[in-house]
Amino acid sequence: MHAKTIGLIAHTGKPGVAELVNAVADEFSGHSMSILIEKETAALAGKQSTLTMPELAKECDLLVVLGGDGTILNVTDHIADALKPIFGINVGSLGFLTGVSSAAVREAVEAIAKGKIAFSERALLEVNLGDAPSKTEPMIALNDAVFSRGELSRLIRLRTRVDGEALTEFNADGLIIATPTGSTAYSLSAGGPILEPESGVFVITPICPHVLTNRSIIVSDDSVIEVEASERDYPVFLTIDGREPMRIAQGSVVTIRKAKRTLQLAALPNVSFFSLVRQKLKWSGSNI
Repeated sequence: MHAKTIGLIAHTGKPGVAELVNAVADEFSGHSMSILIEKETAALAGKQSTLTMPELAKECDLLVVLGGDGTILNVTDHIADALKPIFGINVGSLGFLTGVSSAAVREAVEAIAKGKIAFSERALLEVNLGDAPSKTEPMIALNDAVFSRGELSRLIRLRTRVDGEALTEFNADGLIIATPTGSTAYSLSAGGPILEPESGVFVITPICPHVLTNRSIIVSDDSVIEVEASERDYPVFLTIDGREPMRIAQGSVVTIRKAKRTLQLAALPNVSFFSLVRQKLKWSGSNI
């Protein structure tokens, strides 16, 4: 892919980001590429722009995002109606979605300028609240939909079905429905498996289940997953990609399926998913 116009978005709360924005912009300018900058990012770097994230996405061929995984999730949420390929430059410690570290800016820009970047097609979740999905605006998630008990130290009950057939009623701290991209996030922390990004499946992972035989289950990404808040005594909350939690009424059914849209996540051609896993999880092989 030879991107003609680059959109630049940064996490403005990260230390040293202003300098990094200017360094990235200068590198792209050296390749005679057109650069547009999101307005808050521009203000931080002492530049001028009035473009919001959705406006920027509509004008660009590729978005370069400076931050961490949370920054990419935030950008995906803001541009859900105008998704464009994203190349992430990591500013932080742990990042599975960012293609390179901030120390490799020159290498990243050169690869983008020469069209030598690789793309991974990432499935998204479409989440509908209530029993009549057509009456509500669906929410889009790159990582996961998480059902939780909020601040109360109580178990909640979540009746779960896959393609209309009963799976089980989880009695747990919560439940995670994750894409392969999200399998390395909260689901992994809760004991779920790591899924290859284009494996064509979702994973359902209970959080601290009361029944020890309740374990993660992998389902096709063509499945329709329904989760009913069957808990009568305590509130249940739904969080999409770490955004503001929403309270789910008792008896409400949340329907989760694969979205029609996908996200193209870019990386350097020599950065594979498995090399990233080895690096981030510090897998170095046996010591024996």
